[in-house]
Amino acid sequence: MKCPICGGKANGKVGVDQYYCWNCCVEYRISKEGVQIYELDEDGSLVALDPQNELLL
Repeated sequence: MKCPICGGKANGKVGVDQYYCWNCCVEYRISKEGVQIYELDEDGSLVALDPQNELLL
């Protein structure tokens, strides 16, 4: 599986349909609705990134 942001293959599974990319340090989830991308906050919580953010594309 490739990362939806960087296209890298250095990914690990962290939960059911949840993956972590070691290249760009984001967590993403694949569901029926599509792909949701999360950034890890300093306290370890997940912060959802805006899918319309041009910096991700």
